Amino acid sequence: VGEMGFDIAVGSAQRFGVPMGFGGPHAGFIATTSGYSRKMPGRIIGVSVDARGKPALRMAMQTREQHIRRDKATSNICTAQALLANIAACYAVYHGPEGLTHIAQRIHGMAVVTADVLTRNGFTVINDGAFFDTLMVGVSPKNKTAQEIQDIASDSGINVRVIDETTVGVSFGEAITKHDTVKLLRAFGVTHCTQSVDAAASSRQSNILPGLERESAFLTHPIFSTHRSETQMMRYLRSLENKDLSLNWSMIALGSCTMKLNAAAEMAPITWPEVSNMHPFAPPDQTKG
Repeated sequence: VGEMGFDIAVGSAQRFGVPMGFGGPHAGFIATTSGYSRKMPGRIIGVSVDARGKPALRMAMQTREQHIRRDKATSNICTAQALLANIAACYAVYHGPEGLTHIAQRIHGMAVVTADVLTRNGFTVINDGAFFDTLMVGVSPKNKTAQEIQDIASDSGINVRVIDETTVGVSFGEAITKHDTVKLLRAFGVTHCTQSVDAAASSRQSNILPGLERESAFLTHPIFSTHRSETQMMRYLRSLENKDLSLNWSMIALGSCTMKLNAAAEMAPITWPEVSNMHPFAPPDQTKG
């Protein structure tokens, strides 16, 4: 936040392994400079030292109205986003800073390659030079309409966003493959796609605006550089479970805020592609129950 001169930043952690889920729910985040920390809602946990001299977590600040004077409270809302936040956290633990950087570079690279091929074939990339993973493409120079592009793409199992009559939006995620990119370009009527993609990939440049690409270190805690296999990750999750006071050990004698528990039957649907992979902008004929 401070590096870019902002006091407050908010966003969604959906890209950190949380399924689209037809638009949500997703874990959000809020960050601020230390000068505004006392205005933050919820609780802030800090690292301290226990009586044995070992690192310990403690509640450094709490802004809930039942804990402090009501006129000083900035939070009176109970939420149940722990599952989504834990998914995002585990995603970061598994991939680490190097893995996340690689994923981001690959996503951006696919977008850059697609923009380059479309431009070479007469289309207009409206936001050229200022994008990360999403393109706005003008199709009027090729005498096409946005709906025509969507209809052809849909036949290949791809959706584009119809922004207006002559403009479509295309977004890229970490699951995108070279084969998907070729199918997408064919929907625009681009022939010899494979050769075009290979040529563009060999000479692609970053399209992130200067000053927006992060240069400082992130995810510096050792836990984000420790577990890189499924076996290691499962053992780590098991160790966390053993530290928790959960219902398979005893009753949890705490307040309502801590009793919003996720049953296994509730968590299973996030693995179903029919639920998790549904895009919120998918056409109505694709989202019927």
